[in-house]
Amino acid sequence: MGLFEGKKGIVLGIANDHSIAWAITQQLFAEGAEIGFTHLPDKDPARPKNENKVRKLVDPHGAKFVIPCDVTSDEQLDTVFEKTEQEFGKIDFVLHSIAFAPPADLTGPVYRCSRDGFKLAMEISVYSLIAMAGRAQGLLNEGGSMLTLSYLGGERVIPGYNLMGLCKSALESAVGYLASEFGPEGKRVNAVSAGPVKTVSASGVGDIKKMFQLYETFSPMRRNITAEEVGKSSMFLLSDYASGITGEVLHVDAGYHCVAAPPLDAFDEK
Repeated sequence: MGLFEGKKGIVLGIANDHSIAWAITQQLFAEGAEIGFTHLPDKDPARPKNENKVRKLVDPHGAKFVIPCDVTSDEQLDTVFEKTEQEFGKIDFVLHSIAFAPPADLTGPVYRCSRDGFKLAMEISVYSLIAMAGRAQGLLNEGGSMLTLSYLGGERVIPGYNLMGLCKSALESAVGYLASEFGPEGKRVNAVSAGPVKTVSASGVGDIKKMFQLYETFSPMRRNITAEEVGKSSMFLLSDYASGITGEVLHVDAGYHCVAAPPLDAFDEK
């Protein structure tokens, strides 16, 4: 019997088969979860590219629903959670895997980001979790869990991560406050801070190739992590096995976050 047999939940943030949210979803499906999904709204409903990308992945596994969601729209968020309640009644987990910053504001230095770009990045990357938590609070069963995705750039300065680092810092703070507010009801809120994974979002970060090289050279395990490893760790945090864990930011990064200086052999000739 799988860890998620009889468990129901929603996943927000799958863009394609390289998404970390998809890696997590695969683990949830493997453990027996029933899941509903959202996708980015399509500009042309007659050519639903975003919907089709998500359906191609999740429909073969028996997705309970797939609907659009623009997280800057309260009406669309309301629709998502109304659909969730209609389909499932109560739920056991919510996976939030959503982040965005306008490219012009993300690729430049923080001091040059625009006011509107800053507000939009924070709204999509941080407020969306808060907005979902408010709507999910009444639907989550006792013992239910919410999970979001972060990165070390929210704790330390990572050159090239720029504005998104500020967003992840705020996101991790929100995790703590939401965990405190949900805790008395027996509901948990956590985050996974993953090492760099080859996703569409990662391609927008400056010098992403150098990040991969840094992890392979400096991490205690002398390698980067895989999407599957992030998926398994995230599934654990959403499961009953993590029933005593909340307000946590779990690093899945081959130990990179604990290193304060390069290893002694980092510059040895290979």
